[in-house]
Amino acid sequence: MTEMIRERIRAIIAEQAMLEPEQVTDTSSPEDLGIDSLGLVEAIFAIEEAFDISIPFNANEPEKSDFDISNMGTIIAAVERLVADKAA
Repeated sequence: MTEMIRERIRAIIAEQAMLEPEQVTDTSSPEDLGIDSLGLVEAIFAIEEAFDISIPFNANEPEKSDFDISNMGTIIAAVERLVADKAA
């Protein structure tokens, strides 16, 4: 399940950044991938829809969010936790 989540998130982010999924690494930040704030919000909406979850993210003040968007690894880990919490 975890690998499926990881691959789906990479595909969503890659689509937003107009890249190939293999170009999206765990250490890539949204900025590294050329994703601006609007693109990040669109990607978050797509992730929420793909996994039927609600991501606690404040686009206006991302530093005040419980959802760490600093790099793809932290985004993937946070989504995995939300999916696991939903399944429990």
